[in-house]
Amino acid sequence: MNIHEYQGKAILKNFGVKIQEGLVVDTPEKAVDAAKELQKATGTTMWVMKAQIHAGGRGKGGGVKLAKSLEEVKQLAKDMIGMTLVTHQTGPDGKLVRKVLVAQDVYYPGEEETEEYYMSVLLNRQTGRNIIMYSTEGGMDIETVAAETPHLIFKEEIDPKVGIMPFQARRIAFNLGLSGNAFKDMLKFVTALYTAYDKTDSSMFEINPVLKTTDAQILAVDCKVNLDDNALFRHKDYQELRDLSEEDPAEVEAGKYDLNFVKMDGNVGCMVNGAGLAMATMDIIKLSGGDPANFLDVGGTANAETVEAGFRIILKDPNVKAILLNIFGGIVRCDRVAQGVVDAYKSIGDINIPVIVRLQGTNAEEGAELIDKSGLKVHSAISLQDAANLVKELV
Repeated sequence: MNIHEYQGKAILKNFGVKIQEGLVVDTPEKAVDAAKELQKATGTTMWVMKAQIHAGGRGKGGGVKLAKSLEEVKQLAKDMIGMTLVTHQTGPDGKLVRKVLVAQDVYYPGEEETEEYYMSVLLNRQTGRNIIMYSTEGGMDIETVAAETPHLIFKEEIDPKVGIMPFQARRIAFNLGLSGNAFKDMLKFVTALYTAYDKTDSSMFEINPVLKTTDAQILAVDCKVNLDDNALFRHKDYQELRDLSEEDPAEVEAGKYDLNFVKMDGNVGCMVNGAGLAMATMDIIKLSGGDPANFLDVGGTANAETVEAGFRIILKDPNVKAILLNIFGGIVRCDRVAQGVVDAYKSIGDINIPVIVRLQGTNAEEGAELIDKSGLKVHSAISLQDAANLVKELV
């Protein structure tokens, strides 16, 4: 589950990570009040206005700007709230900005120059251990750094049984070229950051940039947090951070029925039980000349209600030219799925695109009989290759 920058920073602060202070607002008037409050609390005389959407690259798209007066704070908030922000991560349609984070200016003058670093914490699936990935090239896309200067990316692998050790935090600070108070502050920063990642059951923390200020403080200026959906039962308070307006409506609806759904850009809708079978189905659709329009796993407890819901969700995509229903009845009963197909036709009305149904396993014959007697215009397939051939013929 992705959350906004201001929500991620609040989590970091709770675990002792120093952050760029800020207040989130949804009107220009509230933005001015927030700027005054920050000025009183931090002494800042300039403010960074940050559009809050679930996407990176906001600065390049005009979603991060510096206000040098309260009048500029109000005007920038007025410009940002309600705008459609387009970045390289949003796609051409962009995302609607509903809130703005008014943050203190931390790039203040001093004897030393500010420096920016990149830092993230995530799981290395190959080793089953967490890693801290960091670089001296903060403020840049990490993909660009990896492609052009891979030697500037460092990784520190953490044993989850013991957590981050002091010598590892020191090594990170050394590799970033820090000394003095900045070195000591980085030790605290890294240790608190890893603790926050571990205790919140997150799948990723990304801080870009981590800033060394002119007075040698280490701060998280930006923050991207991805919480593990499977662990949210342990963090009831974090469930409230979910912003449904930032998510695909079809995926939100699928979640209500416990369907695993991911929208794609193809023309063949897929409804399958089991992630492995779903991947194989998508592959064979591609090999047959079609393109998968979605990943939809109805799971091992599929029934008439979930199948009907799956049909409704798939049919909302205007690009879908056919639907392939591929069910292997191990735990799930094929006759229940077949009843779901029949109910979907009756409930939705005319489905004017081809529907290909392949049922194998428990009660497959009963399921096929249900569909045959229904009088529906459904194309039956026995093998996966038969289904692929029908896709090629009908799409």
